[in-house]
Amino acid sequence: MATPNHPDAENSSSNPQRRAYEGGGVRAVALVTGAARRIGRVIALELAHAGFDIALHHRGRDARAIAEAEATAADLRAAGARVQLFAADFADPAATAELLPSIAQAFGRVDAVVNSASRFEYDSPAAFDAALLESMTRSNVAAPVALAQALAAQVPAQARHARVTPCVVNLLDQKLHNPNPDYFSYTLTKAALAHATVLLAQALAPAVRVCGVSPGITLVSGPMDDDEFAKAHKLTALGRSSTPEDIARAVRFLIESPAITGIDLAVDGGQHLVGQSRDVLFLARENETPSLLPSLPPEGELGSARM
Repeated sequence: MATPNHPDAENSSSNPQRRAYEGGGVRAVALVTGAARRIGRVIALELAHAGFDIALHHRGRDARAIAEAEATAADLRAAGARVQLFAADFADPAATAELLPSIAQAFGRVDAVVNSASRFEYDSPAAFDAALLESMTRSNVAAPVALAQALAAQVPAQARHARVTPCVVNLLDQKLHNPNPDYFSYTLTKAALAHATVLLAQALAPAVRVCGVSPGITLVSGPMDDDEFAKAHKLTALGRSSTPEDIARAVRFLIESPAITGIDLAVDGGQHLVGQSRDVLFLARENETPSLLPSLPPEGELGSARM
């Protein structure tokens, strides 16, 4: 079940720059999924500094996850945003369906959805498990599509915002343009979400825009250590891949660009231009055995051992 907590009535009416952005005092509201940590957190902070109020989605399954969400909420409030926390497990279709209506009820409107949360586990074609693919599809494809549909259903019930046209941004992966068979089921789900981005952009226009951002290797993940990450981060055309701030700025750009829809913006230092036969984890680690890799944490993890 989607559950809100920690309402924050703070406003930023004393800030003239924010008042100008808000366009007559109506503040845009963004849902960022997986916003408690990692890239989702940085995206939420970017939008908060830009004048958005934030619906912070998290899974909330344990004390650590809740503590991370509360710490991020405090930082968002310090940036001037109103914030509420919403716990929902995207493996549960009912919880997913309740999420956006709960946010609309709490804030009075929803202007943007950033689908940042993603489940991410290693497998290969040789070890394909249909049950794993089905499970990952629920969180990586079905949930983002359901949230886009819910935003489209909400838009007619709210006044048009002066600056922000309703927008969904799906975080994809540069490996869709530079494919390799590692993380096989994960890659299939991201490919499906990339096609859904285009189809939804067609189906939901003109009321809602739908865009994608494809990060490259962005953060240390799973078994990768700092040295391996430093090597992998340079395996791009520009000699450096993306940072969380790069991704967050790209998301904000798309949300604030009313003439853009249906595109996939690669923010990866040109990694998608460099042919890579394996995931960068293996390119940076010569003697790794894929079958020994542990699964990565599911909340807010984006991309193949990179985000």
